[in-house]
Amino acid sequence: MSEWRTGGVALLPQALLDSLRIAILIVDPLGHIEYVNASAQTLLAVGQKQAWGRPLSDILQDAAPLQALIDRARRETDAIAHRGLRIAPLMRMDSDFVTDCTATVIEHDRVLVEIADTTRQSRITRDAALLAQQGGSRLMVRALAHEIKNPLGGLRGAAQLLERELPDTQLREYTQLIVREADRLRKLVDDLLGPGGPQHKVSLNLHEIVEHVYRLLRSEAEEDVLIVRDYDPSLPPIEVDRDQMIQTMLNIGRNAVQVLGGAGRLVIRTRALVGSTIATRRHRLVASIQFEDDGPGVPPELADTIFYPLVTGRTSGSGLGLAVAQDLATRHGGLIEFDSRPGRTIFTLLLPFEELTHG
Repeated sequence: MSEWRTGGVALLPQALLDSLRIAILIVDPLGHIEYVNASAQTLLAVGQKQAWGRPLSDILQDAAPLQALIDRARRETDAIAHRGLRIAPLMRMDSDFVTDCTATVIEHDRVLVEIADTTRQSRITRDAALLAQQGGSRLMVRALAHEIKNPLGGLRGAAQLLERELPDTQLREYTQLIVREADRLRKLVDDLLGPGGPQHKVSLNLHEIVEHVYRLLRSEAEEDVLIVRDYDPSLPPIEVDRDQMIQTMLNIGRNAVQVLGGAGRLVIRTRALVGSTIATRRHRLVASIQFEDDGPGVPPELADTIFYPLVTGRTSGSGLGLAVAQDLATRHGGLIEFDSRPGRTIFTLLLPFEELTHG
C-alpha cells in the first residue's frame, strides 16, 4: 500500500505522509487501523505493526469521540472536523492531548483521519484565561473586603460598648456572641485576601516541601484513602517561599482528600518539564507537581469558576482553598491547572525554576 485515493484523486504517497508533522490514521470500513504515519506513531506511542488491524479502542483510552467523527464522515461522505477533541493514548496513561481532528472518506470506504496536536496553544489560551480570572478575582475580593471590614469593626465596637452598659451579666452572652461572630467574619475576609507582606524566598529541595505536605495529608486522610508518591529525583533546587508553597500544595491536596471522602486513591507526582509554557511565557525548565485523584471529578458547572473565592462543590467547603492556592502560585510566577473527568482528576501546580523578583 503506497498511496490512497479520495474521490478518484491520489493522496500523497506513503513516504510523504510519513514525513508530515500532522498525525495521519487510515481506518478501514470495519473500524480497524490500516496505517499510522510517523507523527501518529509518536503521538499515540504505538508502532505501525502494533496498530495494524486493531480497533481504535485498542490504542485510545476513550475512542468513542473519534469513532463518532469517523462514523459521521461516512454518513455524510464529506470531510468532518472537530476542534478541541481530547485524545488519550492507552500507551501514555499519564498524558492526553487536545487536538483538531478531520475525518475524510477515501477510496473503498476507508477514512483518513488527520490529528493536529493543539495542546500547547490550548494551554496558552487557558492559562491566559486563568490569569485574567485571577486578576478579576483579586479585584472582587478586595472590593468585598473593603465593604465588609468597616461595618464589622463598628459592629464589634458597638457590642463591646453595649456589654459594659448591660445590668444583667447573663445578657452579656449575646454581646459576646456578636463579638465572636464579628471576629470570625473578619478572619474569613483576611483568608479571602490571602497572605500579605513580602515573600521570603529561599533555594530548597522541592521534595522537602512535597514530603511535608504528604505527611500532613496522610495524617488527615481516612484509613482507606491510599496516597501514593511518584517523585522525579532529578528535580534541581527551586527558589520559593517555603510557607506559601506548603499552603499552596496543602490546599490542593486537602481538596482532593476531601473529595475522596472515606476511600480512594491520591497520587502526588513531581516532574521536570523542559521548554514548557506558563500562560504566554516560555520557560527553560518548569516544576510540575500533580495531585491526581480517582474521585467523582469537578462538577461541569464549576469548571470555569473553580478558582473563584467562595466557589465550592461541597456543602461543607469554604470555597477558599483553591482560590488562595492559585493566588500564591501566581505570586511565584506559576499557575495551577486542572483536568477532570469522573474517576480521574488532576490538579497541576506549575512553577518556573528561574529565579524571580522577590515580591
